[in-house]
Amino acid sequence: MSNQMNHPPVVELEQKAGCRYMLVTTVAKRARQLLVSKSEAETNTKPVSHAVDELYNDKLKIKYPNEYFQTSEK
Repeated sequence: MSNQMNHPPVVELEQKAGCRYMLVTTVAKRARQLLVSKSEAETNTKPVSHAVDELYNDKLKIKYPNEYFQTSEK
């Protein structure tokens, strides 16, 4: 088995993103951008792997919607 499957750890990525939903949507959005951009896609890595590496190495920043910070008060 390859060690690549567990690196970077999902728990650490979730902490960087704040929640699993933001992690998945951010990585997916960046991967789509990489598919369109031919210059960055020449790196021989899959777009999702490239996006995960960017997030893990703090090269990818997450823009949170305003609703993310609102609390529900009843």
